[in-house]
Amino acid sequence: MGKTIAQKIIAAHLVSGEMTVGSDVGLRIDQTLTQDATGTMAYLEFEAMGVPRVKTEKSVAYIDHNTLQSGFENADDHRYIQTVARKHGIYFSRPGNGICHQLHLERFGAPGKTLIGSDSHTPTGGGIGMLAFGAGGMDVAVAMGGGEYHINMPSMTKVELLGQLSPWVSAKDVILAVLRTMSVKGGVGKIIEYAGEGVKTLTVPERATITNMGAELGATTSVFPSDEITRQFLKAQGREDQWVELQSDPDAEYDEVITIDLSALEPLAACPHSPDAVKPVAELSGMKIDQCCIGSCTNSSYLDMMRVAAILKGRTVHPEVSLTIGCGSKQVYQMLAQNGALADMISAGARILECACGPCIGMGQSPNSAGVSLRTFNRNFEGRSGTADAQVYLVSPETAAASAIAGVFTDPRTLGDYVKIDLPEQFLINDNLILPPIEEPLMETVDVVRGPNIKPLPIAGPLSDSVTGKAVLKVGDNITTDHIMPAGAKILPYRSNVPYLSQFCFAVCDKEFPERCKAEGGGMVIAGHNYGQGSSREHAALVPLYLGVKAVIAKSYARIHAANLANTGILPLQFADEGDYDRISQMDSLSLPDIKSELLSGNDVTLTDETTGQSFKLKAVLTPRQRDMVLVGGLLNYTKGENK
Repeated sequence: MGKTIAQKIIAAHLVSGEMTVGSDVGLRIDQTLTQDATGTMAYLEFEAMGVPRVKTEKSVAYIDHNTLQSGFENADDHRYIQTVARKHGIYFSRPGNGICHQLHLERFGAPGKTLIGSDSHTPTGGGIGMLAFGAGGMDVAVAMGGGEYHINMPSMTKVELLGQLSPWVSAKDVILAVLRTMSVKGGVGKIIEYAGEGVKTLTVPERATITNMGAELGATTSVFPSDEITRQFLKAQGREDQWVELQSDPDAEYDEVITIDLSALEPLAACPHSPDAVKPVAELSGMKIDQCCIGSCTNSSYLDMMRVAAILKGRTVHPEVSLTIGCGSKQVYQMLAQNGALADMISAGARILECACGPCIGMGQSPNSAGVSLRTFNRNFEGRSGTADAQVYLVSPETAAASAIAGVFTDPRTLGDYVKIDLPEQFLINDNLILPPIEEPLMETVDVVRGPNIKPLPIAGPLSDSVTGKAVLKVGDNITTDHIMPAGAKILPYRSNVPYLSQFCFAVCDKEFPERCKAEGGGMVIAGHNYGQGSSREHAALVPLYLGVKAVIAKSYARIHAANLANTGILPLQFADEGDYDRISQMDSLSLPDIKSELLSGNDVTLTDETTGQSFKLKAVLTPRQRDMVLVGGLLNYTKGENK
């Protein structure tokens, strides 16, 4: 039987385990990336492992999240990351150079390579034929130290693309169509592989938009073939020597096949407050809007920006609309400045932001009260924009630009003749803001600089024979990592300070949670389906650990967050009978009386509600390796034990 693209890359990087769906597999990782909101923790964890220099082919630290420097905290974190990168063999992308996923696609990504990053949108690399995974910082630290990256072997879903996109319909509309079909949890446990004649009509940046938002499906990752279009992109980036062809075998078998006719698609929008709440833009036309934000790692490429500039040229942004534009990289920004497209944007009234994540993570540009904001981003979770009652819609750059001019939701097909934009034969290449690490013999000459905001990691102890605690919080379905540990300009600067962050934990759901958790000495969290959806931020596990959370009991989990819980030493448990969720109330006294012995004998766990006298059956969402990790208090303790 033939192999899919993903199966070929996994087979070439398999270190342990068997490629049977659901089985634990350990992979050799070629490349890693971090960003500054998660990177400080990842490098603290790497330092704690005691490995002197990274063992990957390439590791890159990007500064793109916490670029708003209203205090010393962000600047101190950046200085720490720069010095630790220089000392330990990591390339450092300076502030202003751009967003990690756009930059990695341009300058480092290579077909057939494995990549993990401490950001959930790392699967962007699948647009160039990489097998790229979002992961927690601890997983990235272990990979940098030469360790395996473990996942449950995913099933394979093929999305067959037919036809060709019509004018004014874009790659963003393709992934929104997939989300409408599969939902935000429809990709859990799956790798999404794109195939069909329609693939040949999509550029690498368009493919990367689609794989980027595959994270919103809950998918393990997404991948496109590496073909002649991939080669041309790498050639234009001066990296043609890194191209290899990658195709699935003709007799490859898939567990699921979905067909999308590109020619039948129309402009789409994800409505508040979920990426899968998709409607045609035509149905929303005429709705008054207040803001448009164009950029983010999803839609900030040269292709995206040139299309926006073409729409804005000679026009003026509506007086009741605020339009912001942020390029994904210095390369894109500089090329727009040289060819006049940037002037067209400025002339139209766009507010040009620096090359960074910016408003996508709530770092500035929050909408007005109850404002309608059209964003070319990947997430529209409630409150993520920084305005609690904002109505955020996810749209293509074409829809955002057309709507910014009109002042109302506008179908870009009403603009008239389509302006075709081609990728350049040669991109402007200037890597002067990427600092290489120091040579290995000189490592001892580099001092790692830590600012006062950088606090020690919380580390769990070995698992006790029994675990008790109150149900300190009960929440519903689709609780995101933004609910658990919010982002935004007020909180992100403290990502290296877990004690300070703890006062914001679950504040979106229940402002009393942090103090209640402290008063009770921790406890357990009860949750519904898809718990931990969204960002890969391990702070959503580290901060609850600091507050004393010992276990989460949910109906189901998002992949990365379940792994992060196990990495920190918190038990990820799942109801055997989902109906038992309704039988537990917040503040019930709970007990896992035989947790250690039960884990040692398997994954079946008994929960007793001492308030009601009922007992429930649970399943530990743990592989045998993760079980061993939890028993010793998490991945850091486990890795140290392995290296003794």
